[in-house]
Amino acid sequence: MIRPSSLFATVLILLLVALFFCGRHAGLRAEEERAIRPVLDALVLRLGLTDLCLATEARYTRHPALSDELAPFMDYPAALEYFPSGLFWAPQ
Repeated sequence: MIRPSSLFATVLILLLVALFFCGRHAGLRAEEERAIRPVLDALVLRLGLTDLCLATEARYTRHPALSDELAPFMDYPAALEYFPSGLFWAPQ
């Protein structure tokens, strides 16, 4: 029979290990972001965009990672694209 304190210690250790890996992942992502930052800054200056550019049109034109998989078909599956920014994304 496992004691409750042993179960608590095991869960606590697992959570601390997960916290360590989350911190390490954040550190690696920060290094990647610092590496591509000059490229993004040049793109923002060349296109004349603000640093944060939001699309206010349809949900599926905002960002492919944040959209619903069926969002492009909510109007009609064979409908023509009527949002200009929809031309920037390849069909999935």
